[in-house]
Amino acid sequence: MGGAFDMVMDRFLLAGAGFEARLREVRPEQWAWPTPCTEWNVRQLVNHMTAGNLNYVRLLQGATRAEFLRLRDADALGTDPVGAYLRSVEECAGAFAAPGAFDRVLDYPLGKVTGRQALAVRTTDSAIHTWDLARAVGADDRLDAGLVAWIDESLEEIYAGLSETPVAAETTHRFFAAPGGTLAHDASRQERLLHRMGRRPRPGA
Repeated sequence: MGGAFDMVMDRFLLAGAGFEARLREVRPEQWAWPTPCTEWNVRQLVNHMTAGNLNYVRLLQGATRAEFLRLRDADALGTDPVGAYLRSVEECAGAFAAPGAFDRVLDYPLGKVTGRQALAVRTTDSAIHTWDLARAVGADDRLDAGLVAWIDESLEEIYAGLSETPVAAETTHRFFAAPGGTLAHDASRQERLLHRMGRRPRPGA
């Protein structure tokens, strides 16, 4: 399959490296700080990313959508958040690199998807949450320009067939934040993407 899913493994690893870079900047006192995801502090956001990677592995192993949701907020960090996150990226990449993984049909909570599409969804989630983490701890919030362009151009295909998506006006916003505020007329591509994903890329926007 071509199009949006070309080089999706490379993009997943790129997104993971971006999150890792910001994660390494978290200072001890910042773990309880708030994030743009109002339901999570920094530790909870990092746990969401780490547990999420492991949950995608479980889907490949035959887990159901109910199991995915049940384990969504389980503690996956322990006493070594950075190490736990890095291991989760490696485990997820290894699982999706296995023969046949991209063509396997997974019981994702928002609908049946192939492994290839699931990894594209995971990559998008990783990139957006990289910005969330950067904003929370005062790190560089500029995302990789190529990754932003790929997500921006491919959103329709990445979320095709799912029951809730960030590109459907009638979505319930159970899993995706609703766009809020006003987008500046001179907004960059990253700012336009973040706004579409329910973020406020400029303070006060």
